[in-house]
Amino acid sequence: MDLRIYEFLIFMEHKNMLSVQALSQQYRTAGGEMLGVLHDITFDIPAGDTFAIVGPSGSGKTTLLGLCAGLDRASSGSVVLNDIKLDDLSEDKRAEVRNLYVGFVFQNFQLIPTLTALENVMVPLELRNEKHAEVHAREWLEKVGLSERLHHYPTQLSGGEQQRVCIARAFSNQPKILFADEPTGNLDHDNAAGIVDLIFELNRSAGTTLVLVTHDPELARRTRRTLRLKGGRVENWEERAALS
Repeated sequence: MDLRIYEFLIFMEHKNMLSVQALSQQYRTAGGEMLGVLHDITFDIPAGDTFAIVGPSGSGKTTLLGLCAGLDRASSGSVVLNDIKLDDLSEDKRAEVRNLYVGFVFQNFQLIPTLTALENVMVPLELRNEKHAEVHAREWLEKVGLSERLHHYPTQLSGGEQQRVCIARAFSNQPKILFADEPTGNLDHDNAAGIVDLIFELNRSAGTTLVLVTHDPELARRTRRTLRLKGGRVENWEERAALS
């Protein structure tokens, strides 16, 4: 093996794609009181790893994911994504980081209803001024099994098909890290199983770091690391050989 390739592989093995240190989040209620949602959360996720955030409703899972992805700014603590400290960046700069390095898969799909499946996948590619955006979007829709549904609108697609469009869109810009918020929450059992297999398959082939929020313990067990939240605090941390 070429020495430079070996050194790069060693570097990637020890590089953290996401580092969260002493992260806390508070919001002011309508009555003027401060409500603590997250308290002193700390963890690291190596590049290429798979990671689940689990816990009961109201435990702070989605809030934590949003902070990690730079969708919001924490009250205190720090988030470093792909060696970029997000805390002091403006909203425009955080949006730029997301566009360059981050993919999203949402429970409610977040597709643009007036655009076809093909056009929805083309959106992030066009925002990056990528050449051949349509060609690449077609390729990704083929990978998720929707080559015959390119020109259908979201309302003409089943829930499972809409989620496949979302996955194609998320992977189309070759993200360094993919955030998935309850990706199977609106799907029946059979569709959910197929979507989970697809996410992990594409994640392995692309070498993407995967962070997902889920209520499903079976899905969480497919990841290598699991962070369990309760009342906005870390209740448990598990590491294991992933089942994906």
